[in-house]
Amino acid sequence: MGIEGLLIFLLIGAIAGWLAGLIMKGFGFGLIGNIVVGVLGAFIAGFLLPKIGVSIGSGIIGAIIHATLGAVILLFVIGLVKR
Repeated sequence: MGIEGLLIFLLIGAIAGWLAGLIMKGFGFGLIGNIVVGVLGAFIAGFLLPKIGVSIGSGIIGAIIHATLGAVILLFVIGLVKR
C-alpha cells in the first residue's frame, strides 16, 4: 500500500467515524477517535455484512457506507456496554 492508499484509508475511516458519531447521538471522539472508530467499523462490517448476505457497492462511496454501518454497530455495542 502506497502513501496514497494509506491517506484514502484514513480519510474513509475519518468520514465513517464522523458520520457514525452523527447517527449515534452523543458520540464524538475527535479526529483520531473518528479514524479509529471508522477503521474498526470497516473491519466489523467486513466480517458481519457478508455473513448476513448484505453487499454494498464498490468505490469510495460504497467503502464509506460500509465503514459507517460497521462504526454504527460498534458505537451501539459500546453504548450497551457502558450502561
